[in-house]
Amino acid sequence: MTTNIKSQRGRPRQFNPDEAVATAQRLFHEKGYDAVSVADLTKALGINPPSFYAAFGSKAGLYARILDRYAVTGAIPLRQILGTARPLAEALAEVLEEAARCYAADASATGCMVLEGTRCNDPEAREAAHGFHLAAQAFIRNTIAEQHPQEADRVADFVCTTMAGLSASARHGQGLERLLATARMAGKALAQAIPA
Repeated sequence: MTTNIKSQRGRPRQFNPDEAVATAQRLFHEKGYDAVSVADLTKALGINPPSFYAAFGSKAGLYARILDRYAVTGAIPLRQILGTARPLAEALAEVLEEAARCYAADASATGCMVLEGTRCNDPEAREAAHGFHLAAQAFIRNTIAEQHPQEADRVADFVCTTMAGLSASARHGQGLERLLATARMAGKALAQAIPA
């Protein structure tokens, strides 16, 4: 879908909201929510501030749309990985390895955008990111609870804490090889902690 947005001189320009969300996602992922200003966004999107606010409502409104997109295009596919019939410890280990791969996939945009967003200064954006984060944690915990209800909290905490550590390590420059080594070590711990 494209819409005509007038430039400051009154000439119409094609504006594609989906492309704008993808462009803004790269900016937020590279710099973090707090470091990206509305001026940065309008410059990157090639629109003026009134057009930005008309299209997205606010910076946090755009971020919420980005999180929706990220859940489909960039987040760890928890449902696909955990929805298989293989042993739970093996599936959880794959989640951690996939996290390592995702978090190190782009040298300019490392770590998990959702986890990074949970620490931003904007309460509205932080709440949106927190919602996605809590939903992922609940899905992991509920999946574990289906087979091992007594272990669900403990194992889910371990998996989610490991993922947060992988994200932070990627953000601080740790490469894929080291992230995968950590994920695999955690996978071995899971194999011992979860009864087969």
